[in-house]
Amino acid sequence: MSIEVKKAGGVFYIKFDDGEKAYVYTETEGGVLKILETYVPEKHRGRGHARILIEKVVEYAKSNNLRILPICSYSIYYFARNKELRDLLVEDFRNLSDEEWEQLYRKRLEEEAVKSGRQSK
Repeated sequence: MSIEVKKAGGVFYIKFDDGEKAYVYTETEGGVLKILETYVPEKHRGRGHARILIEKVVEYAKSNNLRILPICSYSIYYFARNKELRDLLVEDFRNLSDEEWEQLYRKRLEEEAVKSGRQSK
């Protein structure tokens, strides 16, 4: 089954047969595409939809000569795991070590948990 990713403004999304949507919110400013939020409905998780969405964002950034700034935890996770794509990132992120990527990912997860009220103990 082929997954179709659509784009509306700064939103890349997948619409499922049940009407739910997975999405990535982005914002472009000064040649930089910021990946602000990635969301996949719970019952659709674990099937690679977030990866497919981020890959489409990366493709869009490449074709539009944009640098990428990963802000949400999933986008950080994606670039931590896909080192070969880090040359597309804004300068501050290109040469982070694996340990720095891991720290950044954990920090962002904690910030998102606090923001959403899911603070861990």
